Amino acid sequence: MKRFLGILVASMFLASAAYAADAMKEEKKADAKASEKKAEGKAKGEEKKADSKAKAGDEKKADEKKSTK
Repeated sequence: MKRFLGILVASMFLASAAYAADAMKEEKKADAKASEKKAEGKAKGEEKKADSKAKAGDEKKADEKKSTK
């Protein structure tokens, strides 16, 4: 009986360890996806900044041309 209970406890321990490992693996995948999305968002934000700066520069040049004529 003791042997049976020992095997039962050991198998439950190993099963819980395997379940925890799967959960950690899924968590790492979710973190990787979140950081990837964050990096994409940051890149898009930097693109928008560059575009808005370029447009502002073009508008200034157009205003300067109008004022010099």
